[in-house]
Amino acid sequence: MSTPGASPPGNCKFAIPKKGRLFEKVNAMLKGAGINYRREARLDVALAVDLPITLIFLPASDIAKYVGEGNVDIGITGIDIVRESGVEVERIMDLGFGKCKLCVQAPVAKNITDVSTLAGGRIVTSFPDMTKEFFGPLDKEKGTETKVKFVSGSVEAACGLGLADAVVDLVETGTTMRAAGLEVVAEILETEAILISNPHSEHKDLVDLIKRRVDGYITAQKYVMISYNVTDDIMDKALAVTPGKKSPNVTELADGAKAISCLINKKEVVKKMDDLEEIGATDILTFELSNSRM
Repeated sequence: MSTPGASPPGNCKFAIPKKGRLFEKVNAMLKGAGINYRREARLDVALAVDLPITLIFLPASDIAKYVGEGNVDIGITGIDIVRESGVEVERIMDLGFGKCKLCVQAPVAKNITDVSTLAGGRIVTSFPDMTKEFFGPLDKEKGTETKVKFVSGSVEAACGLGLADAVVDLVETGTTMRAAGLEVVAEILETEAILISNPHSEHKDLVDLIKRRVDGYITAQKYVMISYNVTDDIMDKALAVTPGKKSPNVTELADGAKAISCLINKKEVVKKMDDLEEIGATDILTFELSNSRM
């Protein structure tokens, strides 16, 4: 009898964030990519439906190490976590969400404009290795020794409590930072969610399948299909408006006109439709995509 929470032998192990906004984004992406699973209550392991994949739910900060050390084959975490973990992983693809910046932040009241003035001071962070790497050259230049202290959460409170001269933390919207009376003094790293794998995984075929499915879903989220009709005299102008992701599909109609269909970026839909109508295109329609393979 199998042990509850165990991964069946031979399954590809896929680590994803276990909670928070990143989990919600990843969960929606997996569903859209056709990677469905059944998860028992209170278990951090789930089996994919119709695929030999075991989903393992972990803190995002642990995923890079699990992947790098070969405990799991593939995972989703942030660029910042990979850098901080210092492990060797293959960066398969950027996912386009979870974007933020790792920044040096100091109290607004101190009006610090030169980050080098913080060298030799007290820095609190959840990213000690990257923080030491950033301040190392400044310490060498100034002959100082910056004191870096690790905390696992509520980093932004450290300055207000008198525990730090500055903090190094992630900034997304800046709301939490401003509420704590802090401002960005320097940017260390831009980060977002990425798909990573262990370079020595024995499941290259499944890793590639996951990549293709996720890539197809992400493309479907970025683009819509537009379709319209044009006469020969305006076709070149219309194609200049909608060159497509690769190239448009052109079909001749019974009356000699042409039907054009291609992908356009979702952010440009209304403007493209306006431009086509102005040129003289007719029957302009757009269609949402649920998935794709390019």
